[in-house]
Amino acid sequence: MTGTVEVRDLSFSYRRRRVLTGASWTIGQGVTALLGPNGAGKTTLIKCMVGLARPNQGQVVIDGRDISDGKAAQELIGYVPQNPSLPGLAKVRDLIAYAAWLSGVDAARADEAVEAALGKMQAVDLGSRRIRTLSGGQRQRVALATGIVHDPRILILDEPTVGLDPGQRLKVREVIRQLGADRPVLLSTHLTEDVEHLADSVAVLVDGKIQYQGSLAGLAMTRAAGDGRPGSPFECAYDDLIMSFGGAE
Repeated sequence: MTGTVEVRDLSFSYRRRRVLTGASWTIGQGVTALLGPNGAGKTTLIKCMVGLARPNQGQVVIDGRDISDGKAAQELIGYVPQNPSLPGLAKVRDLIAYAAWLSGVDAARADEAVEAALGKMQAVDLGSRRIRTLSGGQRQRVALATGIVHDPRILILDEPTVGLDPGQRLKVREVIRQLGADRPVLLSTHLTEDVEHLADSVAVLVDGKIQYQGSLAGLAMTRAAGDGRPGSPFECAYDDLIMSFGGAE
């Protein structure tokens, strides 16, 4: 599977407060990290991209289809929000089957789709367990399975490793990396370790616009050498970019 996501001149306001101001961006196959200071508009941009908010202008196009058509968004996008609320009494397979139904998976292939999603998440052995019995990392893999059960063209993940211990984070990173092998995966996060271990490319949203898009190495090359800050070249360059617009994390 391949796919291309185009964000075209997207603007959005909450009442009189402009949050996005002509944001444009192209996302290709692989894992792309979306970064930005608090209040930059990352959550709003994601909501516009998944059809949960309607922009004042602009559009989001996936493989040539405008996702303002709700059916297109449902078919083409897999979305896993930060800290998804999963029903504790539900069994894992039942929950993923319900997600398949919501996403329009044909009943004749629903069982196959559920098993495929569990397999990709390395969670087949969890299928008969109730959600409330799972660890944090296991819950996150189940949440990812609900996001991919309909085999979407793009997967959008909001802070997928927040709150996980190091071992759980490694497992979730592994499955995210595998998912990015055949589709665009958008990863919104504040954890620069996740970015440096996972991302093929990065975009930085500041003041409602994408102010940088490209490789991690390309961003890291912009930093001033030898300034003594206790961070990686990528972290320091990211901080320099944010501060150049008067922002701060």
